[in-house]
Amino acid sequence: MRKEFFVCFVGKIFLPFIFLSCHMPYEFHTQRRIEFCDTDMAGVVHFSRFFIFMETAEHEFLRSLGTSVAAQLDGMQLGWPRLAVSCEYLSPAKFEDVLDIHLRVTRKGTKSLTYKFEISTGGRPVACGQVSAACCICHPAKGFQAIPIPSFIMDQIEEAPAAI
Repeated sequence: MRKEFFVCFVGKIFLPFIFLSCHMPYEFHTQRRIEFCDTDMAGVVHFSRFFIFMETAEHEFLRSLGTSVAAQLDGMQLGWPRLAVSCEYLSPAKFEDVLDIHLRVTRKGTKSLTYKFEISTGGRPVACGQVSAACCICHPAKGFQAIPIPSFIMDQIEEAPAAI
C-alpha cells in the first residue's frame, strides 16, 4: 500500500488529505481529518460535507490512474457530471476524527461509472454512499454529450466482484 500526503485549498480553506491507495483497479482508499469547517453547531460533521468527501475521493482515485475529472480528450474538455448521488448516515463523526474513505467501482458501463463509498472512523461505520457519473465531452455552446469512457481510463478500471 502506497501512502502519500497532500494539501488542497478550496477558496481560502486548507484541507489536508492522506492518500492510501490500493493496487486493485476497482477500489481506492484515502483518509481525511475532520476540520472545524466540516462541523455544524452540534459539533458533528454536517451532512452535506459527506458529498464533498465522496467527490474528493473520486478525484483522488482518478488522479491515482493518471487522469482527472477535468481531463482533455482530442482538445475537448472531458467531464463527469452526476447522474445520481445518495448517502446514508450511520453514526456521527466529530472535529479532528480521521475518516477512512473506501471507494469501490460497483458498475463500469460503457459511458458511466458507479462508485460505492464506505466511510468510517476508528473502525466504526459513519456513512455509506453511492455516486453515478457519466463520461461527457463539455461543449461550451452545446452542453454535455455523453461519450464512451476513453480507453486510457477504461483499461485501468475493473468492476468490483459482487462478493466484496
